[in-house]
Amino acid sequence: MSWIFGTNKKTSEEVHEKETSKLGFDPEQVSNVSNIISSGTSFDASRLHPLAGLEKGVEYLDLEEEQLSAIEGSQGLIPSRGWSDDLCYGTGAVYLLGLGTGGAYGFIEGVRNITPGSPGKLKLNTILNHITKRGPFMGNSAGVLALTYNIINSTIDSVRGKHDASGAIVAGAVTGAIFKSSKGFKPMAYASGLTAGAAALWSGVKGSVLE
Repeated sequence: MSWIFGTNKKTSEEVHEKETSKLGFDPEQVSNVSNIISSGTSFDASRLHPLAGLEKGVEYLDLEEEQLSAIEGSQGLIPSRGWSDDLCYGTGAVYLLGLGTGGAYGFIEGVRNITPGSPGKLKLNTILNHITKRGPFMGNSAGVLALTYNIINSTIDSVRGKHDASGAIVAGAVTGAIFKSSKGFKPMAYASGLTAGAAALWSGVKGSVLE
């Protein structure tokens, strides 16, 4: 069947010679491992080391970093490779910030609501109840806002081909309106204004730091 696949004897011999030169011994002449070790060939046991051959370069790992985002003005305080990085970093950071802020507020609220003369376990339980009530609520709300904002902001940036304060403010306004869309027009307007103001403040801080 060699005439169908285009192989010939010469090619097989070349492959065999290549394998022999690469391994340092003829694999067809060896029946077990002990014959390889005891033979007087150029076999080197050090080549079995996991780190052997690194001086020739690493061929099986891609060590090159992915390119950063090429959108104009997209690089912020942390180098970003695109909207996925902004989504992960931004949402995670805002969630943790909201969780910590809500937990601190719940701690203060719990201390204020402690019943005078109550036992220590009851005092601790009161504080923990307020922390777990305020912390996750504020963290989840902030995380949802950040997630929605980053998606909208990245979409606006990709359509316009650049990232600037005006796009961030529009994304903040739309995010606030969506977040309170089930509460009526006035809550939507208030939330839209607050998130737009927060986006403008963040853009100003980021711009001043980068400059």
